[in-house]
Amino acid sequence: MSGLRSVPSGDPSPEGAASPDLGVLLRLSARGDEAAFATLYDAMSSRVYGLLLRVVRDPAQAEEVTQETFLEIWRTASRFDPGRGSAVAWMLTITHRKGVDRVRSAESATRRDATYHRETQPVEHDVTAEAATASLEAGRVRQALETLTPTQREAVELAYLGGYTHTEVASMLDLPLGTAKTRIRDGLIRLRDTMGVGQ
Repeated sequence: MSGLRSVPSGDPSPEGAASPDLGVLLRLSARGDEAAFATLYDAMSSRVYGLLLRVVRDPAQAEEVTQETFLEIWRTASRFDPGRGSAVAWMLTITHRKGVDRVRSAESATRRDATYHRETQPVEHDVTAEAATASLEAGRVRQALETLTPTQREAVELAYLGGYTHTEVASMLDLPLGTAKTRIRDGLIRLRDTMGVGQ
């Protein structure tokens, strides 16, 4: 695949142009169709960059991770399953993961010396228990998400993993605001019930 273009600063779609079917573009990209992938990039690059800027909080790094994200989308397009959610939600999940990975990598580099000194000291039992509890809780959340319907899961993931407002989620999923809020609310209620969390 040829090199990706720079991230556009504005909306890449001309005024009044019909939105492309991103699911179809992903399927064509999975077959190696570079023209389809270029259209997909034009349709999503501003949105991907915007989310990454919110996660990494640095324009240069956000642009760099945008390119990495689209390379990942190109390589894994065949894994997109429309039965599990929209193309937008699938791509933004990859985007969020890439952004978090970059933040964690940067934090790891700056903490390396402090971590070495901390790890040479005896580990307190309560610290170990706390870490184990956090790991178990993350696993419970992942399992609970799997119990949601695809529509509930994509709305909840966009709102709470992607960091989007209810209005933004409604716009991204092409839904009335009330419908988006209902999906998010119902998904959260189901998560709470699945995980046994009290009122």
